[in-house]
Amino acid sequence: MSSLRIAIAYDCLFPATTGGGERQYRAFAEELARRGHDVTYLTADWGAAADEASFSVEEVCGPLRLYDERGVRRSAAAASYAHRLYRRLRRDRTRFDAVIVSGLPVLNVFAARAALRGSPTRILVDYLEVWGRTQWRDYAGLLTGSVGWALQRAAIALTPIATCHSQLSARRLRAEGLRGELLLSPGLIDKEIDVTPRLERTDPPFALYVGRHIPDKRVEHVPAAVAAARESVSDLRLVILGEGSSTAAVREAVDGTAADPWTRMPGFVSERELHDLLGRAACLVHPSRREGYGLVVVEAAAHGTPSVLVADDGNAATELIEPGVNGYIAASVEPGTLGEAIVRAVEQGDELRRTTRAWYEKAVEDRTIARTIDAILAAIPRPDSSRRRTRRAGKDLDGRSS
Repeated sequence: MSSLRIAIAYDCLFPATTGGGERQYRAFAEELARRGHDVTYLTADWGAAADEASFSVEEVCGPLRLYDERGVRRSAAAASYAHRLYRRLRRDRTRFDAVIVSGLPVLNVFAARAALRGSPTRILVDYLEVWGRTQWRDYAGLLTGSVGWALQRAAIALTPIATCHSQLSARRLRAEGLRGELLLSPGLIDKEIDVTPRLERTDPPFALYVGRHIPDKRVEHVPAAVAAARESVSDLRLVILGEGSSTAAVREAVDGTAADPWTRMPGFVSERELHDLLGRAACLVHPSRREGYGLVVVEAAAHGTPSVLVADDGNAATELIEPGVNGYIAASVEPGTLGEAIVRAVEQGDELRRTTRAWYEKAVEDRTIARTIDAILAAIPRPDSSRRRTRRAGKDLDGRSS
């Protein structure tokens, strides 16, 4: 089977930036490269993060400050990257067989469509999340949020092929006006999560939070919930990883619940320490109100660690939870409600850890990055040999794709 020339367009790159989207797109690039395809990752200047990649990394713009002091994506950064992406793709209109462009920020979609209009390059837009009007306004304010929502609807209408990773996002794409083809991926599990699960409880037990500290993650509710859980599990402790715009509120919550003696906040940690903590935690507590997939739930399950999530209209991660099998879903972030779910996860102990690992072992057979890439590749037609010869001739003449 002939190889393809595929670009992935996203302004972030793991491990320089560490969110779920960054991990997903790097995994996409690595899986495509492993299959012998020519992969180019179009991103900003993230320094050494491009080192030792199994694919080509091209910087289309300089370093970006992605978030403001509130943890909100900066429009200026999104516009800068989209403008430079447009120029790069416009210059190399026939260089790629396909471009996988992230639908967040939405300006990426307009840049790719405008640059490649009339070219044979297939465009696939990957939607990490799809927000409603209210969610946009809550996130960015009335004016900016309304503009963001309108741009999202326009981008969705311009999307020829959309990929997404939850039933929630699939429903919202159709509700927001998608008329093109929709590929709902089977999952985003990376088979490279190669760990030896710890299937016995660690004493004393501790609950673990992993992620950025921003308002949507609701990290500040965790200390009070664990304090409530300690009424039943007296030796329960808490470890909160990460930092962000809400860190001050989280520290205030720790002080306000007198949680300091049994709480650690080490900030961001190494990959090795992260996996050690994921393996030893009694449960992962992730009270986020919005998730496009919930990769951290999968990573915890690989270690046999159950997750405690919170139900919310924007939280697609709850689709990964089978209550009593690999975790629990609390009805709210109220201390008693969330604390009760934590107690159930901790008290089930070794048995819940065994069923959580069993859930992962079953899921890793068919909910993987590899299966998702299968679906993406099926949507990209193979170029004929005459088209490839034309490309090579053009490159020989002027030093780049014609």
